[in-house]
Amino acid sequence: MAHKKEKTFQFMIVGGGIAGVTCVEQLSSQIPSADIALITAGSHIKAVTNYKQVSKTLEEFDVEERPSSVLEARFPNLTVIHPAVKSLNTQSHTVETADGRVFGYEKLCICSGGRPKLLTQDNPYVLGIRDTDSAQAFQKQLSKAKRIVIVGNGGIALELVYEVEGCEVIWAVKDKAIGNTFFDAGAAQFLIPSLEADKPERAAPCRRPRYTTEEPAAGASQTFTADRNSRGRDSGHTESGSALGPDWHEGIVLRGAEQVSRRVSVEYECEVEKIFTAEDLHNSPQQTLRPENGTWPVYILLTNGKTFGCDFVVSATGVVPNTEPFLHGNNFALADDAGLQVDDHMMTSEPDVYAAGDVCTACWEHSPLWQQMRLWTQARQMGWYAGRCMAAHVLSEPIELDFCFELFSHITKFFNYKVVLLGKFNAQGLGPNHELLVRCTKGQEYVKVVLSGGKMVGAVLIGETDLEETFENLMLNQMDLTQYGEELLNPNIDIEDYFD
Repeated sequence: MAHKKEKTFQFMIVGGGIAGVTCVEQLSSQIPSADIALITAGSHIKAVTNYKQVSKTLEEFDVEERPSSVLEARFPNLTVIHPAVKSLNTQSHTVETADGRVFGYEKLCICSGGRPKLLTQDNPYVLGIRDTDSAQAFQKQLSKAKRIVIVGNGGIALELVYEVEGCEVIWAVKDKAIGNTFFDAGAAQFLIPSLEADKPERAAPCRRPRYTTEEPAAGASQTFTADRNSRGRDSGHTESGSALGPDWHEGIVLRGAEQVSRRVSVEYECEVEKIFTAEDLHNSPQQTLRPENGTWPVYILLTNGKTFGCDFVVSATGVVPNTEPFLHGNNFALADDAGLQVDDHMMTSEPDVYAAGDVCTACWEHSPLWQQMRLWTQARQMGWYAGRCMAAHVLSEPIELDFCFELFSHITKFFNYKVVLLGKFNAQGLGPNHELLVRCTKGQEYVKVVLSGGKMVGAVLIGETDLEETFENLMLNQMDLTQYGEELLNPNIDIEDYFD
């Protein structure tokens, strides 16, 4: 690099998301005198607020956007540098920013996060959504939309599908059931009909839309229709309906242009074959692509052979590790998912370079009950642990893999239900060698336990079950539960009494 180094920092963190900010906080508390730089593209950082340790491994917190000056005010030894990183030279231990300045580091932690996996690049009608920032851009586009297609089956897709109003939604999921990243089909079935309750805490009296649902025939789509005006049934549907979707996308009003009833159609077990515009359509030799009348700005052909026109397509199909500016000229070992490989001290394959959060892939031998998922909780845990490791290495202190990596745990909300996921909650990697116990009270709770060799290895808890601490203990202790059998989920027995 031809440019002169401006300054060398003891610690440099790249990325102002949860992992990077948590790493900065941890380093500053461990070594208050350390010279720390945070390089971030935007003027705002993401901060963890209202942090609560719910149990040994479960934690709850909110994420807030704050000006980066707030962080500088808290930590006098911190320098925040804009704009983003353009390149990294691991041999000379230097980083160049987009405006051509060069800074040195002794230890670097890459926390550049992930970017939405886009179905197609540079198509103005395809929006990638991964967090609150992109949700706001989405909201602007939505106000003019009559129909959108949502592709994806994780948390963001679930969130959007049930919050969008005044706009027809076609939801393409690659699995047999909704929400496959988080639930099995049983939990999905619990959620769909149990959404009959009114949306909670609406100030204005608001007539709830009615929903009707039909069981899909094999290969068919499933449609939920909301009728805003009448309490009667939707014409053409014989069953009485159930209402869908409490307001848990707090603070963002998602409303399309149509003041008609809401309608969600789910296309199961399909992916996107092709996305094309009205022009492509006119020039297409195959008349087979002629979809329904009316011209839409964009058309989407699904692998089940159906074509839909819409105002735009929302790509909610997860994230790709954002390694772009760091790879050129360096020798990072990458994992199969394209993340930077890190060991049990959050170190990459390059000397003095650590990584945390969505950009990295945990390549140590995992505890049997833990798996990496690119979630807020893990970004915070990894950032915190990376900061501890960096400090320990500088202070020549020994450090053990943190306890949070013993057991996977995540707490969230779907459709206003509390949802707790523990361990191998979807029987990940267990093969046929496991059994499931399920207890379900319609509209109230859904409890699923995954057992392997008589021991509890995973659980999904939806609703106020109050079982998370007990189950967490049973997983961490690996107690043999064979003798309890089905009784384990008997609601009339207080499990905790057994295990004091």
